[in-house]
Amino acid sequence: MIKGLIKKRIMATELKTKKNDASVEAFLQTIENEEKRKDCMTILSMMKKITREEPKMWGSSIVGFGTYHYKSERSKREGDWFITGFSPRKQNLTIYIMPGVDYYKELVQQLGKCKTSVSCLYINKLKDVDTVVLKELINTAYKRMKEMSNQK
Repeated sequence: MIKGLIKKRIMATELKTKKNDASVEAFLQTIENEEKRKDCMTILSMMKKITREEPKMWGSSIVGFGTYHYKSERSKREGDWFITGFSPRKQNLTIYIMPGVDYYKELVQQLGKCKTSVSCLYINKLKDVDTVVLKELINTAYKRMKEMSNQK
């Protein structure tokens, strides 16, 4: 009984979104909306240049660049996660900005039409934002996370 509870507890805290060997290009080609697919290809190219890393699929719908190991003091969860990435969601393009968009408020304010939550930047179309500012935001956040992950 106790072993079963421990196993359930471990499984409940395991991340479902993990890095895998699925093809990033094949995934992006499944995007039906042509404009969104082109925007994703532009973001893919942008993130490749900024990070100098090869993109990897994380779960079935996130393209991630780089990795870092984290340990949560609050939940006691730990694991590996991508440093930056994006996902073409049904409603918008989600760009992941670690350790959170609040660290980059000034850049976000200059970006243009977007919404934010903890570590997510939501844009409808790439043409709605200033891509020069977007590049700066991704670059700044990526460098910060690389420095933070190297200090641990």
